[in-house]
Amino acid sequence: MLKITFIQSDLHWQDIDANLAMFEEKIWQIKEKTDLIILPEMFNTGFSMNAEKLAEPVNFKTFKWMNQMAKQTNAALCGSYIIKESGNFYNRLYFIEPEGSFDFYDKRHLFRMGEEHLTYSPGKKRMIRNFRGWRIMPQICYDLRFPVWNKNRYNTISDGFDYDLLIFVANWPAPRTNVWDALLKARALENQCITIGVNRIGSDGEGISYSGHSVVYDFKGLALNKITDQASIQSIEFDKEELQNFRKKFPVYLDWDDFEIDHP
Repeated sequence: MLKITFIQSDLHWQDIDANLAMFEEKIWQIKEKTDLIILPEMFNTGFSMNAEKLAEPVNFKTFKWMNQMAKQTNAALCGSYIIKESGNFYNRLYFIEPEGSFDFYDKRHLFRMGEEHLTYSPGKKRMIRNFRGWRIMPQICYDLRFPVWNKNRYNTISDGFDYDLLIFVANWPAPRTNVWDALLKARALENQCITIGVNRIGSDGEGISYSGHSVVYDFKGLALNKITDQASIQSIEFDKEELQNFRKKFPVYLDWDDFEIDHP
């Protein structure tokens, strides 16, 4: 079994301290034991191109805060924020486990309509984390539109899938909510996995509004939670055996096309 908790919230525009304090308060509202806590994209600033001002070096304030929250809750913490490394800026997602081990994923597909590609450098690899018996692949917002990049694969030799749980953290604008809903369900169905999308609500400093619609789809494309445009903290538990049984009974993966991904 794996229990995840996601936090759908408004964000304080470009205010790291205020957002960390807010999310810490919300995390302590989670009374039940959980395995994984998921926060939105750029959860400590909102979706900002002001990287020069807001970026943190590796292992700085927000990283240490995530580490502390993971340790104190005995749950992994997952969310993205702005990192500066080797002179480049990244929209970087960290997956930090309670004992301090971690991995990260840099957003591959940068939202050119918001000029994200002019500020940030693209990621070069996917990140898949093996955590408490589940293989988990997190990605970020605009990545959702690129099914080849997040496509699951099945290895007949090892009899294993790339991942069981696919996560998208986002600042996905309200006018394209129908696209968000449709693509998340499609990713769950085509990859025979559980798919989670965690979005923010409210409006940012650029006047862009967000409608939330954070959702968990199972491997049949069925929503497992209450979908809302209000602030919410929701927990959902999954049974790995149910996923495995479905894959055995309906082995679409045996007919998946094989492919390789070119890396920049």
